[in-house]
Amino acid sequence: MNLTISGHHIEVTPAIRNHVENKLNRMKRNFENVIDISVLLSVDNNSDKDKRQRAEINLNIGGKTLHAESVAQDLYAAVDLLMDKLDKQLVKYKTKSKEHTRESVKNLPSRDPF
Repeated sequence: MNLTISGHHIEVTPAIRNHVENKLNRMKRNFENVIDISVLLSVDNNSDKDKRQRAEINLNIGGKTLHAESVAQDLYAAVDLLMDKLDKQLVKYKTKSKEHTRESVKNLPSRDPF
């Protein structure tokens, strides 16, 4: 699993990196086949009064890419919201992949034509 944490207009401190990694451990409980994770932390400077912290994540799972983003006043809150959204997406993806399994023709009960 490749993990990339980058910042745009913000320095990624060891405390922030540690917080993101701890939250990603929760994601590992639900799904283990993650190939690549890219986290982007940024500060949107819309106006001086409204500084917003943004967190985005792209998760590559064997041909499928999941994307989530969140915005909050605090960067830690934005990361928490992001992980909640990602957790919901992973659970949905996992249940969909389990529902699409099919039985082989050999195991189906045979029908009499008459």
